[in-house]
Amino acid sequence: MRAEHIEDGMSAIPTDRKCPFSPPEELGLLRDRSPIAPFLFPDGHRGWIATGHAAVRTVLTDSRFSHRADLVRPTLAMDRVEIPEVLPGMFTRLDPPEHNKYRKLLSPEFTPRRLSPMVPRIEQIAEEHLDAMAEHGSPADLVRAFALPLPSLVMCEMLGLPYTEHERFQHDSEVLFDLSASEEDTIAAWTSMLAFLNEAIAEKRAHPADDLLGRLVSSGELTDGELVTMAMILLMAGHETTSNTLALGTFALLEHPGQLAALQADPTLIDSAVEELLRYLTVSHIGPVRTALEDIEVAGRLVRAGESVTMSLGAANRDPVRYDRPDELDFTRQASGHLAFGGGVHLCTGLQLARIELRVAFTALFRRFPSLRLAVPAAEVPLRTKMVVYGVHELPVAWA
Repeated sequence: MRAEHIEDGMSAIPTDRKCPFSPPEELGLLRDRSPIAPFLFPDGHRGWIATGHAAVRTVLTDSRFSHRADLVRPTLAMDRVEIPEVLPGMFTRLDPPEHNKYRKLLSPEFTPRRLSPMVPRIEQIAEEHLDAMAEHGSPADLVRAFALPLPSLVMCEMLGLPYTEHERFQHDSEVLFDLSASEEDTIAAWTSMLAFLNEAIAEKRAHPADDLLGRLVSSGELTDGELVTMAMILLMAGHETTSNTLALGTFALLEHPGQLAALQADPTLIDSAVEELLRYLTVSHIGPVRTALEDIEVAGRLVRAGESVTMSLGAANRDPVRYDRPDELDFTRQASGHLAFGGGVHLCTGLQLARIELRVAFTALFRRFPSLRLAVPAAEVPLRTKMVVYGVHELPVAWA
């Protein structure tokens, strides 16, 4: 997608990349000229695009910017077709105080204390899939063998959903996040996903269970519609973002042998490595979007009430004003403050789970396969440039 410029801004979000690990070049050039610039939305609305770290952080955290679906301009594939903009329980498209009801129910489920007992099971899942990968033999597609099934299975077990349906919900999720999906395919995926989750909710009501979805059902605070929507958000976000960070992160490590060697030599670097990979890669490359509820000045520009602001988290995480040598992958860097998980009241609910999964997965992968390498030239790795969540469609790897 080519970016057309309006005034000193843009009229389309670029998605093609010269480097597979860096945001589109046009976004960096725009950020260096102006951290927030005019943007023409697809529906003709004249708003803004924020690419600077401080500007993006302001828009994410200032309560005068709204995430309400009736105010923001749509950018997702699913918003192009005749399906509901907001379902009951779609807390990602609500502002406080309506948003608080759902966040209050979910937040206790994703605390470090609550997640800590899950670590041995996540480690077991990782080892089982690496066992299968070893048995399959070299070469293999890391996405299908490891990066996609690990967070998918973890999220299914946490929610209490049948993993036997993983091919179904993974396909539906991929279509819903595909910017080039047809209207027919999008509606079919949406319908399939809702049917799958409605079946699961009915099963929980008939047979109460002590899992996240079962506890939400038993709380009695939510309708079936709210439960389905919340489960859909958690399931889709819970496996799409982590699986793509894991696959793209492995690709980046294989292309940065110095950083990989440092991590293999000193496993205590894993925490800083995960944070740096989240900053460096930032797989959420379309949106988010907020709309000003009143006139607000952001980085010296006046955003008027009613104007929407789309943001590039990837460009913000490469801002040289915030990070020294931002285009370098450096595991000794203090990458704290990155915006890969968003910010403000809509900070990613599952960020602690994602961190655990990434730490476990990278550690296990390179311990089991220390000679891991790409099985094809780097230029032949298929990139997810037309997807809401960036990453790789496949990652062919080999080992001795």
